Amino acid sequence: MTASSSPRLMSLWLPRFATDRIRRLREITAPLVIAGKRGNADVLIAIDDSAEQLGLSAGMALAQARAMHPTLDVVPEDARADGELLDSIADWCLRYTPLVACDAPDGLLLDISGCAHLYGGERELVADLGRRLTQAGFAYRVAIAGTIGAAWAAAHDGRPDAYKNGEERDILAPLPLSALRLPPPVIASLGRVGLKTIGAIIDMPRSPLTARFGAELLRQLDRALGREHEPLTPRLPIAPYVAEKRFHEPIAREEDVLRTVEKLATRLATALERRGDGARRIELTLFRTDGVLRRIAAGTARPLRDAADMRALFAERLATIADELDPGFGFDMARLSVLIAEPAPAEQIGMGSADDAGELVRLVDRLSARLGAQRVRRVVAQDSHIPEIASITLPAQTTVKDDGWAAFNRHRSAIELAPRPLRLLSKPEPIEAVAEVPDGPPLRFKWRRALHDVVVAEGPERIEGAWWQEANEAEVSPAGHRARDYFRVEDKSGHRFWLFRAGLYRDLVPGTAPPAWFVHGMFG
Repeated sequence: MTASSSPRLMSLWLPRFATDRIRRLREITAPLVIAGKRGNADVLIAIDDSAEQLGLSAGMALAQARAMHPTLDVVPEDARADGELLDSIADWCLRYTPLVACDAPDGLLLDISGCAHLYGGERELVADLGRRLTQAGFAYRVAIAGTIGAAWAAAHDGRPDAYKNGEERDILAPLPLSALRLPPPVIASLGRVGLKTIGAIIDMPRSPLTARFGAELLRQLDRALGREHEPLTPRLPIAPYVAEKRFHEPIAREEDVLRTVEKLATRLATALERRGDGARRIELTLFRTDGVLRRIAAGTARPLRDAADMRALFAERLATIADELDPGFGFDMARLSVLIAEPAPAEQIGMGSADDAGELVRLVDRLSARLGAQRVRRVVAQDSHIPEIASITLPAQTTVKDDGWAAFNRHRSAIELAPRPLRLLSKPEPIEAVAEVPDGPPLRFKWRRALHDVVVAEGPERIEGAWWQEANEAEVSPAGHRARDYFRVEDKSGHRFWLFRAGLYRDLVPGTAPPAWFVHGMFG
């Protein structure tokens, strides 16, 4: 069966949602009602079937309900718990379509255009959905139509069914005006002039209706009839590339999950290559048979479309979260989505350096997947001669067009920079130093309460910051932005240090701080 290009919208209504949530948590024998504050009064927010048979209804005062039936089981309203459960059901419904929107407080809207054929048709899809909801303990009503408004009206006030596109007028005409999702004051105003059903206003002159009851009335009517488009806003962004697989028998072993990932990745690779893209962030969604979802995401250092590399990426992630995965009674569906894609032009392979770069990228991806993207970092050169701000670290998977090292190496070879220490302090630490002459190397210095006598000194190497970076340099370094004279020194114990004097005596004027000494690193 081929997918339909016509819009097909599903409205799922859970009429006993709040009470069904409570019944899932504990055993209840008495009629159940949910009560909450509305204004200054305690009223019934939701009731179960038993309470409805007793003549109770939502909106009734709680005191009146208790007076009528003292044995009622009354539970306080918990809108947060209801919202979290509705989100969970919305996540679970992603198995049918990625276009799922919450219709709070007790419903969902799904765009199933082109999806129903995967289940054998719309009625088969609804049957699968209904079977799972019944097993989970929820009462439900489902309707499908060509517009959101018509599907919603049929599910809430009409006969739940799968209606053909173009039948919106027949669906809506006999239904009450509340089926148009109008504000209660507008419905009350229409009722006072004898307008009770949607059919009563469909063919009425539009201008008088708008003038008396507002533009929202006709706007909702036009949307329900398909005269005006009503967008469905999904809860989650739509991935540009998606591949999924359903299993006749649930899977639970990690090997089966990884084998599925590779098969889905192979399908994604074809689509990615066709459009010249590569994956930068990939998400694996595993649907458990009990409705629980497991999402596993992984990033890449460069655009990726090799299926084996994607499998290796998720092998590392699964090794990290093995206990959290918890397949329960197994997964009956898997979906692999490319959340972020970037252009990936074709490149020459098998030339040594490119292969080495590819291996490095794979290593970065594996370490990032296992340890976390923020913990695997690389150094990026900055436009500054000041050592502590001459480079920064970024997550290794971050895309940077120019990391600055090519220009740095050209500059270094041109001016033959003096050797730098193997260990560089993140910030220079102040020391007490004595020099024979003001601008000369130190004879001895005291650092971290230890005294060091200098036997050999080389320098100075003068480094000055750029005036436009002075503020930034002053923030990150206790030495500020003053000119620095660096010396390589060795003490009597054979330890070698990289020291500098911040400030020049020739620039010393009254009111300014005198030059100060710092240790910046150690050699060897």
